[in-house]
Amino acid sequence: MPGRPKILSGRPWNLKVRLPPPAIILAMSVVSRQESPASPSSLLGPYCRGDYEALPDEPRCELIYGSLFVSPSPSLLHQLVSGILYERLRACAKGNGSRVIFAPLDVCLSEHSVVQPDLLYISRRRRDIVGERIEGAPDLLVEILSPGTARRDRGEKLRLYAESGVREYWIVDPTEQQIEFLHNEAGRFVVVLPMDGRYASQALPEVRLDLEALWRQLGEELAP
Repeated sequence: MPGRPKILSGRPWNLKVRLPPPAIILAMSVVSRQESPASPSSLLGPYCRGDYEALPDEPRCELIYGSLFVSPSPSLLHQLVSGILYERLRACAKGNGSRVIFAPLDVCLSEHSVVQPDLLYISRRRRDIVGERIEGAPDLLVEILSPGTARRDRGEKLRLYAESGVREYWIVDPTEQQIEFLHNEAGRFVVVLPMDGRYASQALPEVRLDLEALWRQLGEELAP
């Protein structure tokens, strides 16, 4: 069995920091954050799904626990990793009725949270949540870290995905070439370690990932 060295519950930390002032989306008179606070609040913000749906398409935002967050434009490295993972997850889904979808697409997890994960994997038995938007928790969500989203991906989103019933969550660090594989157990995520450079999903038996091959392909894509 893969090792499980730590538990990630997404609970707030006892840290105090001075936050930058929020950005203002003037067209909608809505206050949005550029980044997450270091200590995620347990209180809901003032906004709901209806407010989110009334926003313009740009800038791209997410609604998390009632607060709006601006999503920065992804880097080339981010997009290359996203494309490689998409291809590999598509290969896993082939022939079994599962779907793999890349951002941007709204995933509606509650009235207070609508997110746009980088990648999502929906098994055949969960395909009833697929429509113009995703209405409910996908089986697997993937977030690729960037300087503007890393705190949110490891903080509010980790907590939200665990509480919403997302079965598996991958946090991808393209700079360090590392992936944290998190498996949901009773509303909390536990880390599952790859074995011999290969990852096998506990929630989705068809999902397997050769990490060495993945990072080697990234190196080839980045080569001049």
